[in-house]
Amino acid sequence: MPLTLNYIHLEEARSTNSHLLAEAPSLPDRTVVYTYCQTAGRGQKGNSWESEPGKNLAFSLLLKRPPVEVREQFCISEAVSVAICDCLSQFADGFKVKWPNDIYHNDQKICGILIENSLDGRQIAHSVIGVGININQTRFLSDAPNPVSLKQITGDDYDLDQLLHDVCQRIEEAVGALSDPSKNLHGRYMQCLYRNDGQLHLWQLPDGTRFEAVIDHVAPDGMLTLRHADGTEHSYAFKEVKHIINNITL
Repeated sequence: MPLTLNYIHLEEARSTNSHLLAEAPSLPDRTVVYTYCQTAGRGQKGNSWESEPGKNLAFSLLLKRPPVEVREQFCISEAVSVAICDCLSQFADGFKVKWPNDIYHNDQKICGILIENSLDGRQIAHSVIGVGININQTRFLSDAPNPVSLKQITGDDYDLDQLLHDVCQRIEEAVGALSDPSKNLHGRYMQCLYRNDGQLHLWQLPDGTRFEAVIDHVAPDGMLTLRHADGTEHSYAFKEVKHIINNITL
């Protein structure tokens, strides 16, 4: 049975991840820290996350002693990505997971995920799962190239409290199934993966080299293997290769 989630609301926070990381030792498992006014949200590799106050979801979930080995910690990212994709798909079609864990609607980004793990030897002491989802915002002022919100997709307004509880419950259920092979979370992740359609797509290396390749698979450690147009296979870590979408590197 899923554990009861413990919600903590902050009127304003620079970053729910930073807040939860600082308080993690004293908080119970499955604590959710959330705010509707996040002023300095953090993304992967130091990127920022724009969020208009009162319009979007910004929250972090504490997962203590997850049942996964350190070398396979990417499965936490897979579970969270699939859960959010499933939640948003109840409102519209076209949601996918862009490797490693952004959520896209068609070619636009609606959700960012930042997972920070604290290790205890060979075990994960706790994971802090940070999520930002664009919900009711309709104007984006940052230089992010392709943001989109749920309201822009459907034309509807959404109750943030209700949606927060829905998506958190789905994430909790997904991470609770990490030790159950029958749930096939990795298979579901691959099915949800953006551009995993057997077609050649354009990619770019850090030195600017562009090439066409097909997604072959994602390893338990998160490494992405691409099959290039010449038939060779190469594996890449996060930030070692990027999508080219509408001639923009993402």
